[in-house]
Formats: sequence, structure tokens, C-alpha cells
Amino acid sequence: MPSLAKMIFGNGPLGPSFAPWIKSKPGLQKYWARWSNFYKNAAGYRKKGYLYDDLILEETPQVQKAIQRLSPQQKYDRVFRMRQGLIQSMHHKDLPKDQWVKPEQDVRYLTPLIEGVIAEEAERAEWDYMTVEKIQQKRAEKRNIFSKKEGHH
Repeated sequence: MPSLAKMIFGNGPLGPSFAPWIKSKPGLQKYWARWSNFYKNAAGYRKKGYLYDDLILEETPQVQKAIQRLSPQQKYDRVFRMRQGLIQSMHHKDLPKDQWVKPEQDVRYLTPLIEGVIAEEAERAEWDYMTVEKIQQKRAEKRNIFSKKEGHH
């Protein structure tokens, strides 16, 4: 379970999230689902034609790398939704009700890629650290070649 400070101050490019903590408590998850659906409908992004993942800021390198991993069709659809939403926002209008994004259509297409990029970076950092650790161990062994080893007198 993540620390409270990490949940409040941010979890990387996806921003702060209490989701891991809420998901760990079944009773709270059932209660929170109603508020979550209310918030998603009140936010109004579906009325403009956006999906939830279209609202993630593209300013971090992890998100940029994840966007590069989208298929050409997903990239095209994303740009189309962004332009359509921008036009609707400029005119201060919503799309006709039959063109609103339905809850079952609002799938996370970018979040799994972002999480994959973050996991790869963490694994790469871990492997880099392990290499340095092994080099330090070898150097320490070279310095102690004349020290008494256990089991040998």
C-alpha cells in the first residue's frame, strides 16, 4: 500500500490518487463508486466527446513515451477527440446527446501504457543500481584480500 504522503502529493504523471487505498477496502469501494460516477457525469468531459485518458497532461516524458506507443488509429482518434472537444469548448456548447461518450465507451487506453513506461523506468533504475552495487562489492573484495576469511585459520 502506498504511503499517505505519496497519495496526497502525487503518484507520477497520473497525479494524486486514493484509488489504491480505496480498492483495498471493499466496503469503501462500493460506497465510493456512486460518488465516482456522479463526479464523472458532473465533470462534463463526456459531453464534449473526450475520454478520461484524453485529459491526462502530456507534459511529462512518461506520458510522451506512452503516446508514442499508441497505434496509428488510436493516435488519430485521440487527435480527433481533442479537436472536436476544443471546438465544442470554444463555442460553449456540448455535442448532441446521441454523440456523448457513453460510460462503457470511456475506457482507459493510455493509462496502462503510462504505467508500463513507469514500471520500465523503475526496473531500469533498479538494474542500474544493481550494477553499481556489484562493482562496489568487487572493489571491497579486492581491498580485503589479506583479511582472514571465516573457516580458514
